[in-house]
Amino acid sequence: MSAWRETDSGIALAIRVTPRGGRDALTAGTDEHFAARIAAAPVDGAANAALIALVAKTFGVAKRDVTVTGGETARLKRLAITGDTRALAERARALYGEAL
Repeated sequence: MSAWRETDSGIALAIRVTPRGGRDALTAGTDEHFAARIAAAPVDGAANAALIALVAKTFGVAKRDVTVTGGETARLKRLAITGDTRALAERARALYGEAL
């Protein structure tokens, strides 16, 4: 899977998470995943909750529109964002610095 792909209801992302990484930030990673630094520790779902909040803020959607679909306890996670596919794809491209 590439770092992101369009779906019928929005986009799907692959994100490599670094918990206890200082301040929260979502950036381009490799061709296979985004890179996220999360200040929260990976305890009792705190890092996943912080990741969902970060992704929602970055993509301009509500937290309820972001779900972890794979890798709940792993560093490499798969997320789904529900919303306007075109707008979400443009934001993903912008994070990678790709021409629109």
